[in-house]
Amino acid sequence: MSALRVVLLVGSARPPGTGNSEALGSYLLARLAEGGMGTEVFHVHRCQRPEKERALFEAVGGADVFVLSTPLYVDALPYLVTRCCERMAAHRAAEPQEHRSRMVALVNCGFPELEHTLTALDICGVFARQAGFVWAGGLGLGGGEAIGGKPLEEVGGMTRHVRGGLDLAAEALLADRVIPEEAQAQLARPMIPSRLYTTLGDIGWLRTARKKGTLRRLWDRPLG
Repeated sequence: MSALRVVLLVGSARPPGTGNSEALGSYLLARLAEGGMGTEVFHVHRCQRPEKERALFEAVGGADVFVLSTPLYVDALPYLVTRCCERMAAHRAAEPQEHRSRMVALVNCGFPELEHTLTALDICGVFARQAGFVWAGGLGLGGGEAIGGKPLEEVGGMTRHVRGGLDLAAEALLADRVIPEEAQAQLARPMIPSRLYTTLGDIGWLRTARKKGTLRRLWDRPLG
């Protein structure tokens, strides 16, 4: 009997190895690999050419688990992710699938509140069902920028509960179960207090403005 396979699609346009979505998805893939699953990773911005897109669709069609790990852009899925999902659904409708893969979505956003991810997760669930996947559940994470694009283990104790939630998700997927509510409860805990997170974000904006010579113009109101 051949080993089970999982395909990860990273929805971030950041260079490979630098995105928070890839860090989250890679951690989950590592846990699934430890359970005996074969793994394969695609980046959505590298699947725009027909031959690359075809390779992605064929890999997903032969996988037992399809994981979409993506950032939230303001309040929606990135355009390239939406376009890829639309084309994947059309492809799967036109070409009968040998078996029904399970699908999981990981959505992270820069805002500290994970509630911003819920609509996108619902959209992923609708896509999964309409594209012929078995929806195994989704996980949302607020304050994703705190990861800094690093492997979760390198971030340290701040991501301990995030790793715990992904561990629970991996255990469920390896046992052919849906992701438990406890996994989402783990990711719902903030990595750092919301007020501290926004303060650090403000400091980051000020540093960037100073570096670019626009610090004195931040409060300009040209249309006021």
